[in-house]
Amino acid sequence: MTTDAAQADAETFYLKDYTPFEFEVDSVALTFRLAPHATRVLSQIRFTPKPGAADPQFFLHGEQLKLISAKIDGAAVTPEVTPQGLTCSVPQTPFLWEAEVEIDPAGNTALEGLYMSGGMYCTQCEAEGFRKITYYPDRPDVMSTFSVRIEGEEEVLLSNGNPVSRSQGLAEWHDPWPKPAYLFALVAGDLVNHPDTFTTRSGKEVELNIWVRPGDEDKCAFGMEALKKSMTWDEEAYGREYDLDIFNIVAVDDFNMGAMENKGLNIFNSSCVLASPETSTDANFERIEAIIAHEYFHNWTGNRITCRDWFQLCLKEGLTVFRDAQFTSDMRSASVKRISDVIDLRARQFPEDQGPLSHPVRPEEFQEINNFYTATIYEKGAEIIGMLKRLVGDAAYRKAVDLYFDRHDGQACTIEDWLQVFEDSTGRDLAQFKRWYSQAGTPRLKVAESFAEGTYTLTFEQSTAPTPGQPVKDPRVIPIAVGLLNDNGDEVQPTTVLEMTQAKQSFSFEGLASKPTPSILREFSAPVILERETNNVERAFLLAHDSDLFNRWEAGNALAREARIAMVLEGSAPDAAYLDALQKLVRDDSLDPAFRALVLQPPSQSDIAQTLHERGHVPDPQKIYNAAETFAQTLAERLADSLPRLYATTTIDGPYSPDATSTGKRDLNARILFLLTRLDGGQQAARQYDAADNMTQQHTALIGLLQAETGSAQNQAFYEQWKHDRLVMDKWFALQVAFAAPQKAAQVAAKIAQHPLFTLKNPNRFRAVMGALAGNHGGFHHGSGAGYQLLADKLIALDSLNPQTTARMCTAFQTWKRYDLDRQALIRSQLERIKAAPKLSRDTNEMVSRILDA
Repeated sequence: MTTDAAQADAETFYLKDYTPFEFEVDSVALTFRLAPHATRVLSQIRFTPKPGAADPQFFLHGEQLKLISAKIDGAAVTPEVTPQGLTCSVPQTPFLWEAEVEIDPAGNTALEGLYMSGGMYCTQCEAEGFRKITYYPDRPDVMSTFSVRIEGEEEVLLSNGNPVSRSQGLAEWHDPWPKPAYLFALVAGDLVNHPDTFTTRSGKEVELNIWVRPGDEDKCAFGMEALKKSMTWDEEAYGREYDLDIFNIVAVDDFNMGAMENKGLNIFNSSCVLASPETSTDANFERIEAIIAHEYFHNWTGNRITCRDWFQLCLKEGLTVFRDAQFTSDMRSASVKRISDVIDLRARQFPEDQGPLSHPVRPEEFQEINNFYTATIYEKGAEIIGMLKRLVGDAAYRKAVDLYFDRHDGQACTIEDWLQVFEDSTGRDLAQFKRWYSQAGTPRLKVAESFAEGTYTLTFEQSTAPTPGQPVKDPRVIPIAVGLLNDNGDEVQPTTVLEMTQAKQSFSFEGLASKPTPSILREFSAPVILERETNNVERAFLLAHDSDLFNRWEAGNALAREARIAMVLEGSAPDAAYLDALQKLVRDDSLDPAFRALVLQPPSQSDIAQTLHERGHVPDPQKIYNAAETFAQTLAERLADSLPRLYATTTIDGPYSPDATSTGKRDLNARILFLLTRLDGGQQAARQYDAADNMTQQHTALIGLLQAETGSAQNQAFYEQWKHDRLVMDKWFALQVAFAAPQKAAQVAAKIAQHPLFTLKNPNRFRAVMGALAGNHGGFHHGSGAGYQLLADKLIALDSLNPQTTARMCTAFQTWKRYDLDRQALIRSQLERIKAAPKLSRDTNEMVSRILDA
């Protein structure tokens, strides 16, 4: 925490100021004597001054630590201690540093460092949590081997690496691979394991465990299979084998993030690993599969090769997100995965890029690194990897990545190191491409076209609006995947990747019999906003004929967006041509059900608000909500004759399976049910609820009933059935707020936040309620301002307990400049109230200040 006076002077860290640590850390030995309020941590760390370091300054990070003793080479010393760490005079030769500190895990509500969750000890050290465990150079470029001794009464005592010894009340672990402190992990508790084994391609047998609380053993099988699939895939796709004798995953209820890739001991938010057909939805299963893969893939892209400093965070996260997206594409439907990723990118990263929180994929400065675990770092970082792969080709990409692993294994690296292996292996100059890492903002790509004497020309012009601290933008390298279709819908030019490098650039296609219809930005080949004059006739044509499923979906999405915008601005009826095209597509049983489900998923209300804002209109959340309701009702009526058949043919009989085919079928079935509910008042939804034998069907039916406002009995029954299951109750809490009418949303959220099972201390529960409120566009932005005030109230209350979760939830306010002056004034007053709160954390202060500076 910082004091009020310190907030104004919060230290800013700059990429340009990087200097290496002046000591090598040869080895680390830690002993933990566990006690809820008085854990003792004894450290023995061997340091060697680096050659050429003139009078090196010995500073170790440390926060909220009670120093008991300190020694150098066995002799007691008295270091100078501040709230940020300690300094001490040290020899100019190798020496042994020893310290004993006391910490309070049970009182650690921030969930950083060593803390307790339901009686279990666990750690979260990324980004800067290790300094709350003991004094250490807590920076990612300081790597060392760790030996750990844990003394405690708990049945299970875990740490990184391989087990050395185990006896009653004692466990010793050794990690032979050098790692930074942010990858340190410890877990101690009365846990049970779901065991398995995996044999690597070189024949090494690895022990696998998922550790859970007693009673959760039946929710581990899917996670274990996902882990084994990930291990196999990484060997086949990237040539990466696992490198320890054991791999442990632990499920933790109280966790700020989704999961953490600590070497050999991954700690997971329970919601990201526990799954069963009775308690988890299809979306839960797919998310769990992806997150387990993501954290496992970090073993090489993050652990064996880590980032030099936190400005390079995208080096490990962007690359690993790209890798987990490749994995999911191979496990499921590549096109559906790509569409889903773009929906998420536009919903989360584009608003960030275009608002007060805009920052480069590699930032130049920060005050609190926890605030830069953002969609820009992760999702846009992954898009950059995808563009690079598209530009160099699959074979060259694999060759460059192999060189990266060979050259930098065991190192802490930079973006320059990553790009250099591509330059060295392909001969390409990537200096201009590097602008994707240094320039913030989403480029806009304007398109003009001409056709004469068999030659079709596309002219592109790129521009990026000013962002905070970057008023001028230089042209970037943009890979533009293009295909051309003739009047019959046949492809006369297969997908070709155009490499745009100039601010304005033309590309021509010759030998065409007639003017083609272009399919531009296939597979969303670059994270840009495409601006091209077109019409609904062409969009409907692409929706019907484009061979690229992403652009086929994009055409339908654009039709839906234009129809909704016309309804908001003009009060017109939904576009008949679009409804006809959609009706034809939904009835086409030859198409992937998951794809048809995505086409039936309308643009979000926030997306409509952003588009209106970009076109110079002030979005009215109530009008946007009304248009969404009218559109859905009209679509249901248009499809009325088809809905019963579609519902019947997409209903799956037999045992539940989370496989991709079944999931896609249930996705379409859910979309059909939501439309049916608008016609029958929820009768089919009620029948489905009563017959459901899995959470996906039960959850879907309950959503339909809540939307129809006829499901009070089922809603109460759901609560009574699942009130003892913490993860299912998170779903229930979220549903109450997410599907409340705009005029009721804040009132419902306020009431549900008084529920005995609601708590500020559990991030999942807080996000379930307050995240659902922020996501209820019409409700959060209701003209009364009640949603703004309630969220601000809860953020102020949470900040003293958990600054990380508080700061991240502040992003709900980042789009405030979209709206009318009255709403802006209401939001500003709440932001200023948060900022004026006494002892506001550095995390939250930075976020609120950046949003207010818009």
